[in-house]
Order: sequence, then structure tokens, then C-alpha cells
Amino acid sequence: MKRWGVVLMLWGQAVLAACPALLNHTVPGLMGGQINLCQYADRPLLVVNTASHCGFTPQFTQLESLYKQYGPRGLMVVGFPSNDFLQELDSNSEIGAFCQANYGVTFPMAGKGHVRGSDAQPVFKDLIAATDDAPMWNFHKYLVLPGASKVISIGTRTKPDAPEVVNAFLPYLQPETQAAAKP
Repeated sequence: MKRWGVVLMLWGQAVLAACPALLNHTVPGLMGGQINLCQYADRPLLVVNTASHCGFTPQFTQLESLYKQYGPRGLMVVGFPSNDFLQELDSNSEIGAFCQANYGVTFPMAGKGHVRGSDAQPVFKDLIAATDDAPMWNFHKYLVLPGASKVISIGTRTKPDAPEVVNAFLPYLQPETQAAAKP
């Protein structure tokens, strides 16, 4: 029995060691639960600060499309609603209902929080430190490559499905045949 305890302890330490510091964050989910960013350490992760009432809110359509098209091959998209630019709804439940009703969002969404300044969520502080680029408006994107080997800051005006964004993560995805073969 002791042997299994040691094996499990070492396995747990290996799992923790495999999580890059940049992704070593667990955030509240928009509709409850928790989102552990470590679970996405082995794949490209697109982190986006979102807002429900912004001129760029239609980017939810492209984000959802990317998630549906490339998610089976490994891409993960996580939205982070924020009212830092005074364009977000008041409650997490309102935000969730809005995203679902208007854009059919199925990718994970974190609970509403700050994405810049001294009150920024720790994950955003780390993303800003890694890129030296803080969100200046809603729908700023960070593409975190597997193992947090590189973080690319993508401005608000660049659509999520722009060729420069897609071409940055495509080499890190599973081939289509492998992804289709997985149950």
C-alpha cells in the first residue's frame, strides 16, 4: 500500500511540474465550477478578454468557429469577461445567457474579472509580463503555445480567425486524421 502512495505522490508531483508557471492558475468558471489552465498546457490556448456590449463582440462568432473547427485537434479557447472598459453586463449569469443566446458560445468562459491594472487577475498579470502588452480594449487575445513556450499578443482589431493567428497555432495541432480517429 505504501508503494502505491509513493507512486501516486511522484505522479502528482510530475503532473504539477509539467504545468508551466504561466498556466498555473485556476479561475472560477462563468457558470460555476473551476477552470484549471494547467489542463491546457500541452496545446495551443487562445485567451481572450471579452465584453458583451462592444463593437468587437461579434468576434465571439469567429472564436466559436475556431473552437469548433480546431478544438478536436487540440486548440483551446477560453474567454475572460471583463468590465474594465465599461461594456460588460453585471452578473456572470447575464453574461453566460447573452453569450449562449447571441453567439452559441460553447468554449469555456471564466467568471467576470479584471484584465489590466493592479486588480488584474493573476493569469492576465502573467500574460502581460510575458508579452509586455496589456489589453487596451476588449477582445485582446493572447495565444499561448504548448508548454507556454511562447506567448503571442494579438490586438483587438485582429480577428481571431485572421491568417496570422491561425497560422501561428496550426503547427501545434494534431493532424486531422489523428483527431478524427480519437473517440
